[in-house]
Order: sequence, then structure tokens, then C-alpha cells
Amino acid sequence: MPTTPGAIEPPMGNLGNSPATQRKQSRGTALDRLLDGSPQRRRLIVAVAPAVVYLAIRLVGLLVLAWLSAANDEAILDNLRAWDGQWYLEIAQNGYGGVDPSMVDGFGNRYPETPLAFFPGYPLLIMAFALIPGVSATGGAITASLACGVAAAYGLARLGRRIGGSEGVGLLLVVLFAAAPMSVVLSMAYSEALFCALAIWALIGVIERNWLLAGLCCAAAGLVRPTAAALIGVIGLAALVAVVQRKDTWRPWLAMLLAPSGMLLYIGWVGVQTGNPTGYFALQQRGWSSQFDGGVATGQFLLESLTTEKSVFETFTTWVVLAALVLMVLCLRQRMPWPLLVFAAAVLVLDLGSDGLMYSKVRLMLPAFPLLIPVAIGLARRRTTTAVTTAVLLVFFGSWFGAYSLTAWQYAI
Repeated sequence: MPTTPGAIEPPMGNLGNSPATQRKQSRGTALDRLLDGSPQRRRLIVAVAPAVVYLAIRLVGLLVLAWLSAANDEAILDNLRAWDGQWYLEIAQNGYGGVDPSMVDGFGNRYPETPLAFFPGYPLLIMAFALIPGVSATGGAITASLACGVAAAYGLARLGRRIGGSEGVGLLLVVLFAAAPMSVVLSMAYSEALFCALAIWALIGVIERNWLLAGLCCAAAGLVRPTAAALIGVIGLAALVAVVQRKDTWRPWLAMLLAPSGMLLYIGWVGVQTGNPTGYFALQQRGWSSQFDGGVATGQFLLESLTTEKSVFETFTTWVVLAALVLMVLCLRQRMPWPLLVFAAAVLVLDLGSDGLMYSKVRLMLPAFPLLIPVAIGLARRRTTTAVTTAVLLVFFGSWFGAYSLTAWQYAI
């Protein structure tokens, strides 16, 4: 498979070399067979497939959300801008100092610094889209999320093609991401779509040793979510390895300087506003009980959900978390490029190792997209009917889970 000169080669690992496996791979997926035509048709399909598949799945998610919203006498638009979406929209429209005083933290309290818990990257993007004539702040937020989701889809297709060796693997990776549990936030006024797009392309930059791309995307991600700490660690470590190995001259140094700049800038600004260098972390702990405890609170939640009577949402949340841990083990068994592996592990550690709202755990795992790579590769080896059936089931489960969390479930996600 041709690769970018000097790029990190993705070891294929335990993809299987038996004659039976080779026969399955030679048949390829339905998409791969469809591409066995003219070069023009191949280029067209490769160019549009990620966007079409991603938007189609998100449309299914919106239809399911509309159905459950109607069943619960709720407006779908209100659900698309619920919870954190209200904060982002208020910040985008009125700035941090003009957020509605009635909006409160996770404990029902409001302090002058409470709005600072939300990073400015996504509100700034909302403002940019709202500059389009006729587009409201809500419309700008939803449009921004969908556009970022499409950008993420193209990045996933590129990674899947590079690691899995075929267009089919890349497209299946797009399907799994767009259909993931809590993927509903990719269509909402939430920052996940923007952060995931930046994280995906930053990691592409690392794997292809495009250090400027990696550094810029990581710097931007640091203005979007605190989960950027995982990305900063990976970019910094990869750049350090390149420096030690004396590769790419001064470019890895540029990535090391750029990567943490966005997050340090915002955390530092919050420190100035609060008069406390660790002010951001203090307000997160006070307002949302968000602090690293090594996974004690998450473990207690999982154990209680498995041994006592809990709601449907809590029970499914537990099983999704356990499934993510199993996928992490599968990733360790397959020798995918280490930056992807380390990033997925770091996201899980930051999410599951912290206290806070247990109901947000599945949403906060969404950036750990490398967990889906073994599933995409596995499905690509199966018969087309098996892959399609599995994908359809996952699409409808993910659509239901997200819609249920916004309608029937009464607490924040």
C-alpha cells in the first residue's frame, strides 16, 4: 500500500495470515468491489462516501430523536440545545459575563466563575456560523456540529484505509463512530463533534509526521475541551520520540510548542480571572464534583448498577463502559500505531478515572475512536450481509440510546 514518504508505518499485527483469512480479504467488502471500476467512479465514491454515510446515520438519529421527543411531548429543537448546549449558546451570544444568571452548576449553585467551566472554542465557532445571514445561534451551533462531524468522518476514513488496508475499513469506521452510543451529541449544540474532528486530524498529523498539522489541531483542541490533555500528551510524546531519533529536523519541536498552547492559554486566563492558578480545576470540582479519583467513583457506580435495581439508562451505561474496556483489550492485542492506542487509553483514564456525573461517562468516551478500529477491521472481513446487518443494529441502538437520554431520562448527560 503506498504511503506518505517518512510516515509512521502502521503494523498490521494480528490481522490474520491464514489461507481462509486471505480468501476473505481478497473478496473485499461491497464498497471495495464497487470501487473496482473506472478511476473516475472510484474517485467520486471515495470523495463523497464518508460524508454521505455520516450524514445519513445522523439523519436516522435525528428521526429517532424526533419520534421519542413527540412521544414524551417535547420539542426536538429544545432537546438539541439541552443541558451543556444552553451554556454554549449563552456564551456564544452574550459572552462569559452575560450568561443568564438563572443557569446553575451541577449542584444547583451559581458563582461568578461558573460559566468559565466551558471552554471558548465551540462558542467561537457558533458565533462564526451565526454570522451567515438568516442563521440563528442555535442553527449555527447545530450546523457547526454537523460540519465538524463530516470533517471527522473524512479523517476516520483516511485512518481506516491506512490501518485496515481498504476503503471498506475506513467507511465502516465512519459508520461505527456516527452510530456510537451518545453520538446524538454530534448533532447537538455540544462541543464533541469539534473536539473529535480536531483530535482525529491531529493524530493523522502524527502518524503521517505532518507536525504542523498535529500541532495546530492539538492547540485548537485545547480551546475546546479539557480532554485535550490526553491529546497533548500523545503529540508531545510522539514529537519527543522523533527528536530523539533525529527525524524531521525542527518540525517535531514546533509540534511540541504548539500542542499545549491552547489549553495553557485558557487555563491560565481562568487562573487570572479567579485569582487562583488552579482556578479552572477548583470550579470544576466545586460545581460538578469533577476530580480524578483513580476510578473509585466509577467502579462503585458500575458495581451498584450490576447488583441493584437501576434505570434502563444506568444499566446500559454500565454495559457500554464495560464494552469499551473490552475493546481496549482488543486494541492492545492488535498492533495499531501506538499514538492511537495511547490516546484511546488516556481518554478512558481521564473519563473513567474521574468522579462527576456518571451519566456523562459514555458521552465523554466518544473521542476514544481508536477503540472502534478492531471492530471495523473485523466487520470488513465478514460477509457483506453480516457487516450490513451488524451496522444497522448498531445504528438503531446508538440512535435509541442517545434519544432516550434526552427525552425519557430526566438528568443531564
